[in-house]
Amino acid sequence: MHMIALGWLFVTLLMAATERSVVGGIMTFVLYGLLPLGLFWWVVGAPARRARSVRMRQAAGEPDRGNAEQDQ
Repeated sequence: MHMIALGWLFVTLLMAATERSVVGGIMTFVLYGLLPLGLFWWVVGAPARRARSVRMRQAAGEPDRGNAEQDQ
């Protein structure tokens, strides 16, 4: 996954380098490279964040409430 992300950033960096102005290059890199990649990593990292949250709650001694009913 890291190799794909690195490749995507490389391609968008080359796209930004071919822009006519510096501002256009920065906007291309941010809008085509950093924002989509940040969104991708945020979505992909959701299960790890959830697992880390569960581990932290268990370490703090809170019950996991895995078998709680809907109305509880």
